[in-house]
Amino acid sequence: MKIYTKTGDKGETSLIGGTRVKKSSLRIEAYGTIDELNSFIGVVRDQEVNQNRQELFSEIQDRLFTIGSTLATDPDKNVKMQTPDLYETDIKFLEEQMDLLDEKLPPLRHFILPGGHPAVSFCHVARSVCRRAERLVIALQEESEVEDLVVKYLNRLSDFLFVLSRALGFELGVKEITWKPRM
Repeated sequence: MKIYTKTGDKGETSLIGGTRVKKSSLRIEAYGTIDELNSFIGVVRDQEVNQNRQELFSEIQDRLFTIGSTLATDPDKNVKMQTPDLYETDIKFLEEQMDLLDEKLPPLRHFILPGGHPAVSFCHVARSVCRRAERLVIALQEESEVEDLVVKYLNRLSDFLFVLSRALGFELGVKEITWKPRM
C-alpha cells in the first residue's frame, strides 16, 4: 500500500466515518496539534535524562493517539470502527506522576523562564504546544461534540509537563531562572 493517496490534493481529508472536511477545519487543526504535541513528547522522551521514564512516555503517547482518533472521528456519524477510550484513571495517572516529581522539588515561589538545558527547553515547548491543543479542543467543543475528558486530560498533561520541566532541571543540576519583571 502506498503512503500517498492523492485524495487530499484539493485541500480536503476524510474523518473516521467518511465525512470529507477542509484541512483547514478546526477539527483537523485540533488533532493536527495533538499530533505535533505527540512528536514533541517523543523529543522529550528521547532526552538522555529521561531514559528511566520510557514507560511513562509510552503511556502519554498512547493517550495522545487515543485523543487524536477521537477527534478524527465524525461525531455525527454512527461509526462502526471502534476507537480507544480515555478514562478518568488516565488523568489520575498524570496527577500521581506529578505528585511523585513534586516531592523532590523546592517550592515554586516565582514564575520561571523556560530554558537552562535543551531537555528542559524541549519540555517547555511540549507544554506550550499542549496548551495550544487544549485551546483548540475547547474551541472545537463549542461547535461540536468533544468529550470533557479530552480537555481535562490536556489540561493535566500541560501541568505535568511543567512539573517535569522543573524535575528535569533539578535532576540535571540546572538553576531555575526566575522571572524578574522590569518595573
